[in-house]
Amino acid sequence: MKKAYLFPGQGAQFVGMGKDLYESSHIARELFEQANEILGFRITDLMFEGSDEDLRQTKVTQPAIFLHSVILAKTLGEEFRPDMTAGHSLGEFSALVAAGALPFEDGLKLVYKRALAMQKACEAEPSTMAAVLALPDEKVEEICASIDEVVVPANYNCPGQIVISGSLNGVELACEKMKEAGAKRALLLKVGGAFHSPLMEPARLELREAIEETTFSVPVCPVYQNVSTIGESDPAVIKANLVDQLTSPVKWTQSVQNMIADGATEFVELGPGNVLQGLISKINKEVSVSGRQ
Repeated sequence: MKKAYLFPGQGAQFVGMGKDLYESSHIARELFEQANEILGFRITDLMFEGSDEDLRQTKVTQPAIFLHSVILAKTLGEEFRPDMTAGHSLGEFSALVAAGALPFEDGLKLVYKRALAMQKACEAEPSTMAAVLALPDEKVEEICASIDEVVVPANYNCPGQIVISGSLNGVELACEKMKEAGAKRALLLKVGGAFHSPLMEPARLELREAIEETTFSVPVCPVYQNVSTIGESDPAVIKANLVDQLTSPVKWTQSVQNMIADGATEFVELGPGNVLQGLISKINKEVSVSGRQ
């Protein structure tokens, strides 16, 4: 019986996130204030009392979710004894910091660098994403490959739920074909751009330099990464996967299945929202699922 801690990605944010932590824990308060200093602006003000529009900005969303998730893990103290960790997209940085592969400060700096690089790539070329429901993975892959535009599977969230990513025209064409093929829904998402697609290549190159300059350590437990889907402990492998993550799909279904195959029976989500808990239950109904916000 093993316990896995999970960390959510972009989209889990909400106004007021982390405020209770800040007010109830001196450890949390110190880390939040440290983050304000590192970032050069008071992200806590935007998290606790900002607007939805503030939090939807990639440069705010990503560090905000990272902070909430990592600080939750830090405040658990001795209770936080993971046998494995994993994070969905952005959440992978939280999982690495929580598992000791990265110091808090370095993790935050990389997340902010990632957010700025992704926002720049989004502004350079209009693009989008869409959720596809109730269509086999193979069919989604086949349809994406048949379109003469940039459009690829981006998130394998759970059986019957895939997010595709690419150019505006490519994603719209793919959605039409998905519906014709029997998809229950093919819905455009309100996102800044085509995350986890080839259109993020400029951001990947920018982030690669920052990751290569950062020192990673052997984590206290395996971290199941989005790119490889298996538990990783080698710092060099972790860094390479983290670089490739921006232009590669988030293989969440496969990662969770591998964690279960490796003995995980209890999953705990740390961070805003409960999206990952819902996905775990759809991947395997036999395991225990809970969360902390």
